[in-house]
Amino acid sequence: MQTEPQNHKLGVAFNFILNTVGLLTIIPLAPLINRIVPQLMIGSYNADLFVSVLLSFLFVRCIFWLFKPLIVPSFIMICLILGFNLMANSFTLHEMMLDYSNMVRTNWQQKDQKNQELLLVKPGLFDNEVDRSVKALRAKIDYKDSVVRNFAVKHALDDFDSSYQQYGYLVRFLSLYKYINSHFKYVPDAQRDEYYATPRETIENGMGGDCDDHTLLMVSCMRAIGARCRMVLTLDHVYPELFCEDKATFNKTQEAIIRLFPEQDLTGIYYREENGTYWINLDYTATHPGGPYVNDKAYAVIDR
Repeated sequence: MQTEPQNHKLGVAFNFILNTVGLLTIIPLAPLINRIVPQLMIGSYNADLFVSVLLSFLFVRCIFWLFKPLIVPSFIMICLILGFNLMANSFTLHEMMLDYSNMVRTNWQQKDQKNQELLLVKPGLFDNEVDRSVKALRAKIDYKDSVVRNFAVKHALDDFDSSYQQYGYLVRFLSLYKYINSHFKYVPDAQRDEYYATPRETIENGMGGDCDDHTLLMVSCMRAIGARCRMVLTLDHVYPELFCEDKATFNKTQEAIIRLFPEQDLTGIYYREENGTYWINLDYTATHPGGPYVNDKAYAVIDR
């Protein structure tokens, strides 16, 4: 008479274990699926991450529908795949946690000082995407590194030395720009994973990288030889700009560019004017200083 209740208890315990394994299966499976799901942004939310969790849930439900105990070998298989990726360093636990943190990223406005004190226990957790990019880019600027400084000085002397008497140290900036832009080769980051290389890394890897790597290199090298150079962040792009102190300096710079880059078909010099000061585009997409902007809308400017 006690066999049926005992079997019922065992059945309940067995189902509880399988349901727990099913839940544990979703946790590592969702970020793995997310690596191949196309990026889908809705405002500041990464909707593709929610899609990945939904697909993981449907996978587990399908296993339960076919044959519930299959969830155990499925869980083991997924753990083995995850372990292989971890050992190959192609997908780390940090990246998994980053994927999950992206799912809950949001922005809000602090309404009063009391709320601000409560919400800003760890303010870095709540930065929006632009803030995160600005902080990450600013942290990688390094114009005091000896490799960067020596690289900048060396290539500041490559060209235009005969024009030094006429244009002064401006020719050093233009020579350095010419070397970097003529030798830099575009290499994308891993899909979905943004990596900001230090200027030293870009120099040592043979002048390869994406737009942020080029910008960090250009800004750091220019600053290493005394130029003022800033980064401009736009939609899916970042580029450097060279500072011209006033109208006279801008006109002199424009004249130097036209004279020292005669092989380029110059249709004009692209720049920004802000309160009587001027900034010239140094993007790697241009063939000369002051080339056309890829995107003239700025989300953020990093000047210091």
